[in-house]
Amino acid sequence: MAVTTQKTTEYGNATAAPAVNNSPAEMGGRLRIAYGVHDQSGAGDATSSVALFRLPAGRVRVLLGLSFFYVNWTTASATLDLGWDAYTKLDGSTEAADPDGLIDGLDVDTAGKYSGEDLVSALTQSAGGTQLFESKDGIVIRATSQDVALADGSDIAGYLVYVVD
Repeated sequence: MAVTTQKTTEYGNATAAPAVNNSPAEMGGRLRIAYGVHDQSGAGDATSSVALFRLPAGRVRVLLGLSFFYVNWTTASATLDLGWDAYTKLDGSTEAADPDGLIDGLDVDTAGKYSGEDLVSALTQSAGGTQLFESKDGIVIRATSQDVALADGSDIAGYLVYVVD
């Protein structure tokens, strides 16, 4: 075994001769916030969902570690999945919906605040707690109650931080 000195792809691009431009989603992009608030009107069966935001078209990187949600889903044993609806990728192909692509089974049994480490799941850890989307028309981010019904008056409010050029 030997000591190694290596570079990330992004650092390698920046130090190449000639330099290779990184996407703004990786270097120099602007932080933006998508904010939403929802109060459940009427009871919803298990697998009921709430469309929270539409992220813009193009190359967008969601930063879960900087995001925040307050969840008051009042049914016992409630868990929250956070994912996206199907969308058209930049190359024209379709990306399937993934209702738990960002968060799978966050325990929201009691009202509480969820941010940072709470939101970085095993699904996004290998990408530094981020998710990259490349879409023609934007991405709908959706919260779903997979296991139990949503009671009338259940609340979710929060913001998702993302990087865009």
